Amino acid sequence: MSTFEYRSKGPNMRHYVFACLTVLFLLSGCGKTSLMNLMASPSDIQNAKHYIDLLREHKFDQIQQAIDPHMRDEASVDLLARMAAIIPAQDPISTKLVGSNTFKSPGVYKSNITFEYQYPNQWVLINVAMQKEGDVSTIIGFNVKPLDRSLEDANRFSFSGKNALQYGVLAAAMVAALITLVALVLCIRTRIPQRKWLWIVAILFGVCSFGVNWTTSQWQFLPFYIRLFSAGAVAPLYGPLTVYVSFPLGAIWFLLKRKTLAVNAASNSDQTDT
Repeated sequence: MSTFEYRSKGPNMRHYVFACLTVLFLLSGCGKTSLMNLMASPSDIQNAKHYIDLLREHKFDQIQQAIDPHMRDEASVDLLARMAAIIPAQDPISTKLVGSNTFKSPGVYKSNITFEYQYPNQWVLINVAMQKEGDVSTIIGFNVKPLDRSLEDANRFSFSGKNALQYGVLAAAMVAALITLVALVLCIRTRIPQRKWLWIVAILFGVCSFGVNWTTSQWQFLPFYIRLFSAGAVAPLYGPLTVYVSFPLGAIWFLLKRKTLAVNAASNSDQTDT
């Protein structure tokens, strides 16, 4: 893989927004391609394709003129030539937009566009990061990566080839969600003298968060986190699924206290009757 690039990290909330929009579009009959094209600016797509075409045509001088001055030393003709060598000479079978990210601040607009090019024997992932400051547009990143299969196929949900950590987190997420659901139903059906809604809120959210990437098995732990239903799964468009589990503290606490709460409710009822 040959690359020079600008990297930025967006908030995790963006992943949740993408995931929600994906579900809505799939339910409405629209596919990932339609959703991705909707999320990306047409001008960003056009500009990124233009720079990629220049790379495929080995017009390195034109690319260098468009590169941000602070990064021109990194983007030598030799590096651009190595990047171009990864791309097959023939026309691609298909070109698919698989990634789009933008960042806006006063006076500066940044976009990050990723395409997947399919060829007879391989796929190539090409990423172009661009910046517009005032009326000046420049390239701030270029990334070319060969793939042996498409992103959609590589990140498809499957039980094949998974390790104990992945299976363990998936099982724990299912158990945590089940405990939460059982506790919630029992809480609703149990007579509680005061502030039942506080118990419901405590049951609904799990604490801490442990997640595992279903494709790569990379994991992450967030000690200060609350998660609805103590379990979840998020997958950006064409990206890998990440399975999350949290500790259902409120649900377990309620299950341990349920009999005491029921006894107190019955006792209060008897005192009221007398």
